[in-house]
Amino acid sequence: MRLFPVVLAFLLAQSPAAFSQGIGKGCVIGPRAICPGAQLSWAELGGANLAGADLTGADLTGANLVGADLTGAKLIGTNLAQAILIVANLNSADLTNANLDKAILTGATLEGATLFRAKLSRTKLTRTILKGANMDYVNLTSAILTGANLTGAVLTGGVICKARSIGICNP
Repeated sequence: MRLFPVVLAFLLAQSPAAFSQGIGKGCVIGPRAICPGAQLSWAELGGANLAGADLTGADLTGANLVGADLTGAKLIGTNLAQAILIVANLNSADLTNANLDKAILTGATLEGATLFRAKLSRTKLTRTILKGANMDYVNLTSAILTGANLTGAVLTGGVICKARSIGICNP
């Protein structure tokens, strides 16, 4: 997805006014992008390299992020409700207070991610890797954790899941 910044630059050249109101509020989406508050709902970002990007408070409702690289991304307070994050890489990402209601994270990796007070209700976390993730005060109401790896994840009250915590936390 290396052409994505080029496509956005093309869109900006075609309609700067519309671009500043829409995707990214005029910022170029890519590695280490700084785009807090970006309006990216229902955006097609499959395979995008967003490693280290700052998308604090962004709206990514329903966004297609299949296979996207969000390693170390700052997603604090970001709305990812209904987003599709199948096999996405969110290792070491900060998802503090993020809304992932009804998101699909099947096969995604969130190793060492911070999910403090994140909303993961009705989220599909099938075969998701959450090793060592900080999940303190996470809302997992009706979440599907079938085959999810929670080894070393920290849950509410400092509970640490033991090795082989697949699908459920074994303290």
